[in-house]
Amino acid sequence: GEDGPYESSSEYVRDLIRRDKERKDAQAFDRLKAELQMAFATPEGKYAPVTAADVIARNKARAAA
Repeated sequence: GEDGPYESSSEYVRDLIRRDKERKDAQAFDRLKAELQMAFATPEGKYAPVTAADVIARNKARAAA
């Protein structure tokens, strides 16, 4: 209102939600960037063929941990 940067409490809450989403998106991007940097730094001889099922199982195990 007159004393602050927000016109209403709902505007303030929407701003908090938007900032939280932006923070989470930035964290997810940073994690992806780190994974890609590690992948590109790995010598090609270290790569092993995997199936989609292998990747899904690995991700489920990581999520459970």
